[in-house]
Amino acid sequence: MIGDQQDVLSRLKQVLPLQWFPDDTPVLDTLLNGVAWAWAWVYELLQYVISQARISTAYGTWLDLIAVDYFGANLGRRVGENDDAYRLRLQLELIRERGTRQAVISALVDQTGRPPNVFEPANTSNTGGYGSISGKGSGIAYGAAGGWGNLDLPFQFFVTAYRPAGVGIGSVSGWGCDGGGYGQGSLEYANLAMMQGQVTDADICTAITEVLPVGVIAWTRISS
Repeated sequence: MIGDQQDVLSRLKQVLPLQWFPDDTPVLDTLLNGVAWAWAWVYELLQYVISQARISTAYGTWLDLIAVDYFGANLGRRVGENDDAYRLRLQLELIRERGTRQAVISALVDQTGRPPNVFEPANTSNTGGYGSISGKGSGIAYGAAGGWGNLDLPFQFFVTAYRPAGVGIGSVSGWGCDGGGYGQGSLEYANLAMMQGQVTDADICTAITEVLPVGVIAWTRISS
């Protein structure tokens, strides 16, 4: 294998002058093996350093340190999150669109896997209008899609974000599920911190605020 002790040993012997040593060289091999071990260790360390210097190849604690370098304490590893899942979140955050309506939607989809409902009271494409405009299609009225517009709410919008589905605690069943209950099944008292892959409400709010431009208010409701 390239860079291991045997590989380094063979490379050292190849650069020695011809006819200086016989075919069987136990003493020379012992001496060169000591040098080869040291260089093999350096080569292994170098490969380790190279892998930890890039988000695409870093792993373990070094991936967490990269996250701190780029995002401070805003993008920590979730409970039970493996390196590949964490790496993907870091890469998405590095190139994330910001300051737009689509940025809010994309951030929440990446966070929860579920698209939010976004309503801008000063955006006519959200509110529509009564009746219809000639050549422009129909508007809306009572009982039809849309919402009340309000031009007195500039730079503000309402967003309904949805918690992700399918999170839970490994090896623990829910109440009334799979026999879980007092005296039967695998059941225990738990809290949100124990949820594997759990996206908290705080995570959802942070995802929204991180992509908002200065001076914009997002009135947020979080639903399951």
